[in-house]
Amino acid sequence: MKKKIIINLAVFLIIIVILALVQNLLMPKYMSSIFEGNLVEEYYNNEKDNDVIFIGDCEVYSNISPITLWENYGITSFIRGSAEQLIWQSYYLLEETLTYEKPEVVVFNVLSMKSSEPHKEAFNRLTLDRMKLSKSKIGAINASMLEDEEFITYLFPILRYHSRWNELTGEDFKYLLSKEKKSHNGFLMRSDVKPVSYVPEGKKLPDYRFSENCYNYLDRITKLCKDNNIKLILMKAPSVYPYWYEEWDQQMVEYAKENDLTYINFLDYVDEIGIDHNTDTYDGGLHLNLAGAEKLTKYFGEILSKNFNLEDRRADENLKKIWNKKIDFYNDMKQHQQEELEEYGYLKSYGAVKPEEGK
Repeated sequence: MKKKIIINLAVFLIIIVILALVQNLLMPKYMSSIFEGNLVEEYYNNEKDNDVIFIGDCEVYSNISPITLWENYGITSFIRGSAEQLIWQSYYLLEETLTYEKPEVVVFNVLSMKSSEPHKEAFNRLTLDRMKLSKSKIGAINASMLEDEEFITYLFPILRYHSRWNELTGEDFKYLLSKEKKSHNGFLMRSDVKPVSYVPEGKKLPDYRFSENCYNYLDRITKLCKDNNIKLILMKAPSVYPYWYEEWDQQMVEYAKENDLTYINFLDYVDEIGIDHNTDTYDGGLHLNLAGAEKLTKYFGEILSKNFNLEDRRADENLKKIWNKKIDFYNDMKQHQQEELEEYGYLKSYGAVKPEEGK
């Protein structure tokens, strides 16, 4: 009887392992393009000893360099960012993060306050698919699903991606069990340059008031930080577009004042930061490139260091060893990107489009 139970259990476990492998095989790997699909997952293999956690969309993962923060101020940080990250996703990612560590400061980029509804399943997948199963993931799924989506496909992605059999490539098999790191503590590096050619004007809106749903989740982020004795900073990155309306900005100023928070709109400090829109963006102003991100990070690091009393930890030998490896990876990628720009004229291995194709 015992032998039969053991055999049945072994068969069951083998089936589970096979299904898990098949599911992982069928899920997109994001190794040759759409690197944003790796950002949420990469956090789990990182050291959980961060002074600062950034949450938000591309305005954090393209514009803030944790390596620069460490090199200049000895501040440890990680960006829990993802493409088109919505405020409820930011909340649940932060909630999950606090089960692993308690940072001194959380920085939330406020651009997502403009989005009161989910956008596309594709963006949901980039954030949710690789979250580990937890109460936070379940909450994020329920808050994010579109009407035609099914909850179970987020718990078991094989039900969503089963039709990818005829789309599998060598990449899917190569990275079945492990994947290469693509970010630098959540920062996606781009060294190429595409100047700002024009600054779009914002179209008149029928209503500038942020939605009740967005304020609800902003309140929850604020409460979560206060309950854990974490200082919350609201920031707006210095991106030329999407357009950031004065009416939106004023709402954030008022919210920060009412809740005793710091709000920094870096659009107001572009000259002080030293951002040059001819050289410091890789896509005409939507995102900063490496040069721009390092400038913004150095400026922000001064604020974090002086106004929030974050300790310079560069004298810690254990941390120094860890971060020296991160610096080496950062510098190696910087050099590789420069070599690709010189050889091809664009970042061939980093999802960039050939200049003539991008016109």
